[in-house]
Amino acid sequence: MKKSGCLVAFLLVAVCASMFVNLLLLALIGTRGAAAMAGVKVLPQKEYEEAVLSEGSDSHSKVAVIPLDGVIGFGMSGSLGDSMVEDFKAALEQAAADHHVKAVIVEMDSPGGEVTASDVLYNALRNFPQDKPVIAYFNSIGASGAYYTACGADWIMCNDTTFTGSIGVIISTLNYRDLFGKIGLESVVFKSGKFKDMLNGAREMSKEEKEYVQGLVMQTYERFLGIVATARNLDAAALRNGPADGRILSGTDAYAAKLVDELGYIEDAYEKARSLGKAPGAEVVRYVRTYSFDRFLRLFGESSSAKVEIGLPGKKYALEPGRVYLLPPFFAP
Repeated sequence: MKKSGCLVAFLLVAVCASMFVNLLLLALIGTRGAAAMAGVKVLPQKEYEEAVLSEGSDSHSKVAVIPLDGVIGFGMSGSLGDSMVEDFKAALEQAAADHHVKAVIVEMDSPGGEVTASDVLYNALRNFPQDKPVIAYFNSIGASGAYYTACGADWIMCNDTTFTGSIGVIISTLNYRDLFGKIGLESVVFKSGKFKDMLNGAREMSKEEKEYVQGLVMQTYERFLGIVATARNLDAAALRNGPADGRILSGTDAYAAKLVDELGYIEDAYEKARSLGKAPGAEVVRYVRTYSFDRFLRLFGESSSAKVEIGLPGKKYALEPGRVYLLPPFFAP
């Protein structure tokens, strides 16, 4: 009887808590909706808190540091949240809307990643307000897709020992035809066209298929090359025959090849941002993930589809067969 009574009490508390959350959510939505209908401008809520990295003498100006860490991809999580691309764009929007922010530093530590995701981030930087300079700073690594992204910034910096460059495109697949033969398996495929299973690992690719895939890779590479040539004011042919052949470069070599504007430490990037933003006394702040009530509600709403993933320590990021990447050669299988 006592257990039944505790269960009933628990259910009542849970129901009341759920009703309270829903009513509070409706009240918040209603308040913002009413304000909008009345013609009152509703300011966007800040997605990210600001952690002070360097004090300034001017309380009315800031340099915002936005982190970009890890492999770039739509399905990847990052320093700012669970969706690297969307969270990065949200951070840029917050910096653009804050009139105290005079310049932005995108602090990267990334080997690159998916082509389209990198292109979206590049475009977001390229379309950032012109009156707020953007400095891309590479820490240990800022290669391939990360370098692609940085081409949307106004100034690129890194350390002498940084690994950067790797201007190239990679697509991979696995061929397990011989393995299937050894264990007695056979792949049976029904397709609507001759290229529909061109990356099928259970058979050898035809010459025509290889040429087609290579053409797709080169098409993406030419776009990448054109973006670098335009952003760095360099000759595309010289890049193609030189540092844009997929090689990894040290920061020193990248500077010599004019792929970066300046060598230094992150503190040097702070000073450069203050200079370009014409705010010598600006405070430097880093955007960090917040756990606001709105974020809690979003997590609460997504809880039904939440999942727990357990990864092995030191597990290397694996390329998905058939997906096009901007990554250094050491990611190739």
